[in-house]
Amino acid sequence: MSNSEKISSKEAIELEDKHGAHNYHPLPVVLKKGQGVHVWDVEGKKYYDFLSAYSAVNQGHCHPKIVGAMHEQAQKLTLTSRAFYNDILGKYEKFATEYFGFDKILPMNTGAEAVETAIKIARKWAYEKKGVAETEAKIIVCENNFHGRTTTIISFSNDEEARNNFGPYTPGFIKIPYNDTEALEQALKDNKNVAGFLVEPIQGEAGVYVPGEGFLKRAKALCEKHNALFIADEVQTGIARTGKLLAVDHEEVKPDMLILGKAISGGVYPVSAVLANNEVMNVIKPGQHGSTFGGNPVACAVAMAALEVIRDEKLAENADKLGNLFRRKMDDYIRNSNIVNLVRGKGLLNAILINDSEDSSTAWDICMKLKENGLLAKPTHGNIIRFAPPLVINENQLLDCVDIITKTLKKFEK
Repeated sequence: MSNSEKISSKEAIELEDKHGAHNYHPLPVVLKKGQGVHVWDVEGKKYYDFLSAYSAVNQGHCHPKIVGAMHEQAQKLTLTSRAFYNDILGKYEKFATEYFGFDKILPMNTGAEAVETAIKIARKWAYEKKGVAETEAKIIVCENNFHGRTTTIISFSNDEEARNNFGPYTPGFIKIPYNDTEALEQALKDNKNVAGFLVEPIQGEAGVYVPGEGFLKRAKALCEKHNALFIADEVQTGIARTGKLLAVDHEEVKPDMLILGKAISGGVYPVSAVLANNEVMNVIKPGQHGSTFGGNPVACAVAMAALEVIRDEKLAENADKLGNLFRRKMDDYIRNSNIVNLVRGKGLLNAILINDSEDSSTAWDICMKLKENGLLAKPTHGNIIRFAPPLVINENQLLDCVDIITKTLKKFEK
């Protein structure tokens, strides 16, 4: 079967089911084309994309500037590995460090790779700069976190579906409740070997759980007091998604390490990165960490174009404005609703809590009906539906989507 051969949704789903590992449970829609805020299935039906590939497609599907940068670079040089210099990596490193305000960047490919990289750097910093005895470094994490799927990362997850039968687990992590600075302070006091605090500014997979005002600022201050690194995982919340360039910017917090992925490439190519200042990043020496594809020429060209789009099209400002509008409209609906309890979020990263148990099918059934009505979204944690459209959405399109969502929800009111 060639790439150009037409295929039905049923055939595509059957092919995946037969030949692919069953590690995902997708909504039964087979997409063929994307442009801006819209996607089309193989039968030609048009949808609003309200997931944005888990916030990777902030700049909209197939943004011409980003795709153009990839196409231009792919015709010249795609990969050298880091065995040699190339003519674009340094330009990207200068661009990205100035863009985010750090001394150094370590480029990787996926979000999970970037998290693993940050963990390694934090531990090495603890041994070489803080004086922690080797193998004794601890990293504080939060309950209900989602930082990826590697063996180390699932070791500090409390999602049993992600952990079950994947042990033995990696030690060295202390888990505290999210949004609890008292628990963080106690953990820092009780453990002198803490290398850092790894935290999502908003917990996306947990259902867009937004911490209380001041949590991030207080957490950073506690890390400074106890000589521990504040490590912000902004793989999902970064790159304008929450109405600021970074979610930590809402509290004017500067992380010691910043983890980026997803929308740093606009969803066009796998790109991730860890950024830090010299005092932290310079602990990494040649031969101690790397990636064949990390910082490859195509990734560098794509990332610079993607970040320019965020800046030039003022997508953070658009996310802030339309996010406020979305929550106002949803709050208006929720006042008289029996099926939705609340809406929460920042910018255009939002979720609604369905008034049913986590093990019910209601949220899934609502998403199936939304699909029929021309909007794609997906449940998380059973009874929560996340809404995260591309940030290029305009006000008329957003209001159209609110109309689709509310009309769909009305069919489920008790």
